[in-house]
Amino acid sequence: MHLGDIEVVYLNGGTFGLDGGAMFGVVPKVLWELKSPPDERNRIRMSANSLLIRAHGKNVLVETGNGTKMSTKQRFIYALQDGDPLADSLAQAGVKADEIDLVINTHLHFDHCGGNTHIVNERMRPAFRRARYVVQRGELEHAMNPTERDRASYFTENIEPISKQGLWDLVEGDKEILPGISVTLIPGHTAHMQAVTITGGGKTVAFLADLFPTQHHLSLPWIMGYDLYPLQTLETKRLWIRHAVAGNWIIVFGHDPDVHAGTLHEHNGKMELAPVDLNR
Repeated sequence: MHLGDIEVVYLNGGTFGLDGGAMFGVVPKVLWELKSPPDERNRIRMSANSLLIRAHGKNVLVETGNGTKMSTKQRFIYALQDGDPLADSLAQAGVKADEIDLVINTHLHFDHCGGNTHIVNERMRPAFRRARYVVQRGELEHAMNPTERDRASYFTENIEPISKQGLWDLVEGDKEILPGISVTLIPGHTAHMQAVTITGGGKTVAFLADLFPTQHHLSLPWIMGYDLYPLQTLETKRLWIRHAVAGNWIIVFGHDPDVHAGTLHEHNGKMELAPVDLNR
């Protein structure tokens, strides 16, 4: 999809599974299983969704998915798709890893930054060695010293190699990264998660990560058990839904395996989603 001179491409980073109860928090299973049927281990099917943005002579990658470094046990627990789906998607888009100029991580949970690094000659290296990696300073600081509650979501091997190579570009709050490409704090899931908005040609695409991990999380009270600050998530969702409807924005879901993006419209007091294919 072209937004003026900016091109946005959806990238499939591969499927995986997470516990349905955790993904839907206080919502009873009898309700959420109608939307996302679980497997025999109570996992729902999810996708690691990413974006490639071509703008101003640069290639910008939003999110790097689960990566390829997980152990056999971890791959089984999370039902990870085999291979390197993100690399395959980049190849289909005609982009090599060394042609990525910027990587934007919305936050540093393993399913959003696992592909930041890979193993080369038994050593952990940045996967996009020419790129700068953009994240909120507060998110990086928390990732390096997480609490007992969320420690399992942060893997040091996705983070420390970037620090050792001095490749982080740390931002504090809302900022325009390149003309037409901005990051904005969307707290709730973590204190410093950020959205990525791309604006041009009279259109706006907003990658909202785990604020709306799937289309089924559009309902305000459908909030993940993983969220550190669920009441803040509630208010952040309310604000961004209002923005998306008023501006006819295309919102991108962080993990929906079926509908990756769409526009929101209010009809008879209910929110309706119109799917959008970013690659048409």
